[in-house]
Amino acid sequence: MIRRTVLAAALAAVFVIPVIAQEPKDPPSITTQGQASFKLQPDIAWVTVMSEARASKPGDAQQKAAEAMVSVQAALKGLGLAANAFKTSQYSLQPEMEYIAGSSRVKGYLARHALEVRVDEISKLGAVIDAAGASGAASVSGMRFDVKNRATVELEALTAAAKEALVRARAIAAGFGREIGNIISVQEQRLYSAQPMERSFAMAGAGGRGGAPAPQTPVETGEIEVRAMMTVVVAIK
Repeated sequence: MIRRTVLAAALAAVFVIPVIAQEPKDPPSITTQGQASFKLQPDIAWVTVMSEARASKPGDAQQKAAEAMVSVQAALKGLGLAANAFKTSQYSLQPEMEYIAGSSRVKGYLARHALEVRVDEISKLGAVIDAAGASGAASVSGMRFDVKNRATVELEALTAAAKEALVRARAIAAGFGREIGNIISVQEQRLYSAQPMERSFAMAGAGGRGGAPAPQTPVETGEIEVRAMMTVVVAIK
């Protein structure tokens, strides 16, 4: 009985053939990058105007800052800006301290109200800056520019980048006497275009020398660059 069992086990070992799965090899491929860049003249801008006021009582500081901001808004609306072009971006009320002989005390309060203003007509930007200063703004800052149809331009840049990637892939394949096949993968690299440098303007008294009208503040918008980049992997045949 024992002999038969050993013989059966030996025969089973002879006929057990291990099966090793072979992993499919990746098809030969080419990896390329495509880029596109469009430079455009800005047609929309944002600036932040701020009113501020100091007083011995917090309520008085708030009231003075509010009066200044109401005056600023009225002046800017008088330039024909859209009703939805204004957005409060910051508001603060804080004590101002003074230190004497190692001790501190509140000497007054400072209220600040910041308003972000969208300027849909770039030609009005200088007038907006001047009107803000003349009507009571303490500062104008955070100027930035863009194009209104950015989403459309970004899609056009992506299309151009995709075409360039395929052109490069075809050129590489042709150099080896081959052709490109199916697209294996596509990956977009998100790019963020740098905006023109932000500028700040401290507001002083309006008016030119000798009482002559002051010239309008000149503003150079520069250019907006919209870029796209992607990596494409294509099979070759």
